[in-house]
Amino acid sequence: VDFGQVIFLLSRKKEEEHMDYILDWADEAVFNHVYPASWPADDMYRQALSLYLIVNVGGALIYFIPAVLNYFLVFDHKLMKHKFFLKNQVRLEMVCAFSGVPIMALPTSALFVLEVRGYSKLYDDAESYGGYTFLALSFLTFMLFTDGCIYWIHRWLHIPWLYKPLHKLHHKWKVPTPFASHAFHPIDGFLQSVPYHIYPFLFPLHKLLYLGLFIFVNIWSTSIHDHDFRVPKFLQPFINGCAHHTDHHLYFTCNYGEYLTLWDRIGGSFRDPSAYNGDDVHDQVGKADIGIPDDLEDRVQSDGTAKKKTK
Repeated sequence: VDFGQVIFLLSRKKEEEHMDYILDWADEAVFNHVYPASWPADDMYRQALSLYLIVNVGGALIYFIPAVLNYFLVFDHKLMKHKFFLKNQVRLEMVCAFSGVPIMALPTSALFVLEVRGYSKLYDDAESYGGYTFLALSFLTFMLFTDGCIYWIHRWLHIPWLYKPLHKLHHKWKVPTPFASHAFHPIDGFLQSVPYHIYPFLFPLHKLLYLGLFIFVNIWSTSIHDHDFRVPKFLQPFINGCAHHTDHHLYFTCNYGEYLTLWDRIGGSFRDPSAYNGDDVHDQVGKADIGIPDDLEDRVQSDGTAKKKTK
């Protein structure tokens, strides 16, 4: 492979360039006043550096702001007395999350460069693909596509040889707070974000909808770590909410889905949430045992399900 030729081809703008709204704004507000005037805004290397800086700042904010609001307005602080809650856990969660941002920003910003330079199917004019009807359809297909992909990525991350080096860090937080939402190994975090980036390379997606969905999925990730189990009863069988994800942190080999219970039901990993059956983790504070085998997370089969303990 001639990598020089590859870089040359990527550095050439496609005729229909999809300039990123945030990059445009950042150029006008900041970068045009910082970079040398001789460095053109559409230069690939300048875009790569700018997007890397934007992803670092934006990634930190999009994690920290929802987590802080959720922690003070929603999270039940009584859970900090739970026997599985670690000493200084909130600080540890934040250190873990913030330390991973610069690493995850590298591949993420590289993908954004491709999007900005027009190599994806992102578009600006809503009428290009059928107007608002297609926007609504795009929302549904994006959610279904990413939910299915993340289910399998997440489940594969529970395979022992992947789990211990990559995903076990996130399961350090058995009783997580909203700050645990992004507290994972950076490779783990990026792998689970890959479906969001792949989608616009496969299917047309409006730029503003893409931006909105990107914000939404980060807020959703915070919400499923806040121990607020309120979901309308008629949606409980379908929505993979905080109750489901709480059991995932406690029992390790169930409820791998992101938004829906669909793939857990198909894949045989669905667990009816304890909170919906009167066994709320809130009520387990201070109890000596909630029936979780100490070595459960180390007893995982190659398909992501738990091995039965042999006598």
